[in-house]
Amino acid sequence: MKHKLTITIDEELIPLAKRHARSKGVSLSALIEQSLREATAGDELPFGTKWRGKFQPANRTGDPLYDALHKKYHL
Repeated sequence: MKHKLTITIDEELIPLAKRHARSKGVSLSALIEQSLREATAGDELPFGTKWRGKFQPANRTGDPLYDALHKKYHL
């Protein structure tokens, strides 16, 4: 869902930003949105790092299905 946002930018920068967006074939809003996404993309931890150590494997001893699969696939 998109929301309207008012920002303050240096007066000299506005025509340059509009020209740059036009040369890329996108709106100024889309250009700013893309720039913000790229700037904040590195802030999130990778999925594996985020969940590492949060779960423990189940104890499967005595489970006949697990034992059969373990034997079949040499795990």
